[in-house]
Amino acid sequence: MNKRDFLKASLLVGVASQLPLSSEAAPSSKKKSKKLKNWVWTNPNQKDTDDELKTRYASFKAAGITGMFFEADSERHFRAAKAQGLETHRWMWTFNRAELITIHPEWYSQNRNGESCADKPPYVTYYRWLCPSRPEVQQYLEQQVTDILSKDYVDGIHLDYVRYCDVILPLNLWEHYKIEQTRELPQYDYCYCEVCQAHFKDQYGIELSSLQYPEASLSWRLFRYGNISRIVNSLSDIAHQHKKQITAAVFPTPEIARRNVRQDWTNWRLDGVCPMIYHGFYKEKPSWIGDAVKEGVHFLAGSFPLYAGLYLSDFKDNDEIGQGIQYALKNGASGVSLFGNVTQPVLDVLKQQIAATPLI
Repeated sequence: MNKRDFLKASLLVGVASQLPLSSEAAPSSKKKSKKLKNWVWTNPNQKDTDDELKTRYASFKAAGITGMFFEADSERHFRAAKAQGLETHRWMWTFNRAELITIHPEWYSQNRNGESCADKPPYVTYYRWLCPSRPEVQQYLEQQVTDILSKDYVDGIHLDYVRYCDVILPLNLWEHYKIEQTRELPQYDYCYCEVCQAHFKDQYGIELSSLQYPEASLSWRLFRYGNISRIVNSLSDIAHQHKKQITAAVFPTPEIARRNVRQDWTNWRLDGVCPMIYHGFYKEKPSWIGDAVKEGVHFLAGSFPLYAGLYLSDFKDNDEIGQGIQYALKNGASGVSLFGNVTQPVLDVLKQQIAATPLI
């Protein structure tokens, strides 16, 4: 099962219903940037012809898309997008990496039961999480980012899976995976390896093994927030040394991100963030997109822009996609980032919503 299959699993349980626009939240008082930026996630298809790429990226640009997040390297796709005036960013899986299992199995995270995801991955087979406490892991990721940004056709880096494994899944996935996560279950709670425990003791003076309920320890939680933030900010320094941008796909709100995946994204040094506000995953209506955007913008306090990540398959039709875009923009988003099948009707909806939403 790949990432898209995992995401689509939530659709088996249903999609949120439509909500009239009259119930939307009041606009945020935060000022937007003078120009919106909108993004599309995609995986380059080497079968695409040059003419197809030219037509596609020209239509993206005309609709108000300003940049691409490419999941794989393809100089031809990057340059074709740049030729149409689009920014080209490489989408990189960060801590969820399987390529080192046979070389460095010790680099992988262990859960509270002492099981390594190198041997026993949680949820799905591709969930293989590197331990952020290990200096070797940080060095490996720094080299990966350096190599990507050294290419002249790459304008920036977009981090995904920049977190711990989900200790709690989005609500809509519980039924599919036959799990009830009303509490933090030990088999999904990471990382408890010896390096993490040693660093935690050095930093806080606490033996993790002495805690009866480590999942309830605020210090242990803060330690893991800081683990991810340290590496993100190091990668940010590398991007800025190359005079290139760095963004990240994150969980939908600061509160959900910290609780579910130990991700404290409001304290990162980024050029933009794309919260994955996939309302169907949480059994919420499209209006929740506005609530999530408003929360994120509030806690960012202007430190960098927020681009609302929308999962197109969560919407029942193009009209509802338009509502989702409107909820995002009217609550302070500096644009949207679209994940899914971006058709011409979707582009038309985006263009209409951009035109209809005055910048504050």
